[in-house]
Amino acid sequence: MPAPLKIAVPQSRYLRCVDTDITPAEKNVVDAAATWAADFVGPRSEGWERDRRCARDAFDSAAAHSFTGLYVSQDHGGTGLGAVAYARVFEEIAAADMGVGFMLTVHNNYAVSLANHLTGPTRNARLEAALTGSVLGGFGLTEPDVGSDAAKITTTATKMRSGWKLDGAKAWVSNGAELDVLAVYATVDAAAGHRGIGAFLVDVATPGVVVDDPYHLLGAHSLGTTSIRLEGCEVADDAMFIPPGRGFSAAMAGIDVARIIVGAMSCGMMRTALGTATQWVRGRQAFGARLADLQNTRFVLADVATDLEATRLLTYRAARLLDDGEPATIAAAHAKKFATRTAERRIADCMQVMGAEATRQSGALPRHLAASRLTNYLDGATEIQNVVIARALLDGE
Repeated sequence: MPAPLKIAVPQSRYLRCVDTDITPAEKNVVDAAATWAADFVGPRSEGWERDRRCARDAFDSAAAHSFTGLYVSQDHGGTGLGAVAYARVFEEIAAADMGVGFMLTVHNNYAVSLANHLTGPTRNARLEAALTGSVLGGFGLTEPDVGSDAAKITTTATKMRSGWKLDGAKAWVSNGAELDVLAVYATVDAAAGHRGIGAFLVDVATPGVVVDDPYHLLGAHSLGTTSIRLEGCEVADDAMFIPPGRGFSAAMAGIDVARIIVGAMSCGMMRTALGTATQWVRGRQAFGARLADLQNTRFVLADVATDLEATRLLTYRAARLLDDGEPATIAAAHAKKFATRTAERRIADCMQVMGAEATRQSGALPRHLAASRLTNYLDGATEIQNVVIARALLDGE
């Protein structure tokens, strides 16, 4: 019998090529994230999934390692990573646990949103809390009856004599089970359509905020996804940090980055699957030979390797466009679409060549397979990517 299954997370020649696009300081952050993912996240991932528990301890540890302000500029107190380095960090983290990677992505995007939009007397305190990780942030945009059509949200913000009253429900709130602050997108002026949407910072401890039980999902329970209801929730005037006319566009502004990060996380999961399968078949005997010597096994893994390299090329090309100040919407849509489709299929292929051993919950591959299915819906489903791509292709937009 071969040695007990271990998770293998190999680097590749292509990754070394990608890393030439980042500065030495950025490379240090990427290396620190890889070490943290291997030492802290990997050994705990099975427990979070088995217990269906939000990984707040991972967030607190990430904050101690300064992974909570990665994409915020240094002028605003953040690490100031470029898009390529930012994506590389999350490839490394997702190689161990996609849910933890997405938890940190959401919080980092929350910090970016504060840095870009928040003004007034609470700015410094709220931004510092986000950057240091003393609070866990998230977004309330998606609604139960709206889904991907974010322009049609029905949560309302009604002006009171002093402050605002928020009413509505948000679904699929990442980090929701352990959230401290929620950026709530709400309709201030229904007659203005999507131009009437504003955004409000709401402390989850505020009366009228009801956090429902976490979702029981296919996987990625470390992300702590839940629904949150706002029932006559009253907040101060300065809780509005993005006014109507800018709320919807602000919500969409980070979507290219988010889709690139999903692509990078898909690369991380595929990389773990390929490394684990390669290690396994080298040590497993069947039909008088090593599994690694059977042509079918070799060709399947070669196809996985090709798709992994293609996914990296699409993902990091889109990231480089952002770093160069070029439009990246179409490139990000291509990358996200290809990455999520490919990861699910190729992780399954890696499991297939390993046989039943790959289904053991003590290994990463079952978790990655479940998480790869979920990536098909993060930051716009595949069909949304097709809308973006087809519009550019056929409508000249």
